[in-house]
Amino acid sequence: MKTKYVAVVASAVLILAAAPAWAHHAFAAEFDAKKPVHLEGVLTKVELINPHAWIHVDVKGPDGKVTSWMVEAGSPNVLLRRGFTKTTVSIGTPVVVDGYQSKDGSMRANGRDITLPDGKKLFLGSSGTGAPYDEKK
Repeated sequence: MKTKYVAVVASAVLILAAAPAWAHHAFAAEFDAKKPVHLEGVLTKVELINPHAWIHVDVKGPDGKVTSWMVEAGSPNVLLRRGFTKTTVSIGTPVVVDGYQSKDGSMRANGRDITLPDGKKLFLGSSGTGAPYDEKK
């Protein structure tokens, strides 16, 4: 009886521990590889939060109207190892972000690269998400 109880408790712990993995999505679940976006705008916010960091960019359209975009990036740990920290780019800095728009058509995108004013380009994406690899890099 005790062995059965331990097995049930151990199984429950494993299932609960795996729950965050179920919540994690693949690229294709939210973003459209056939809708690349090229955003030129001003950085307004950087959120290094798990499971994905978010870069916020205000983009001015040809009509002068400003649109705020949320760009999903890789995990904070991955970005930190690539040299991207909260202080890498100051708020108000003009940036160029390339990525892929959300399937729902909202102003959200999955970021591939961010290009800084000095021309330095940093990879924003996560590996193993199913995001397309763009040969034009």
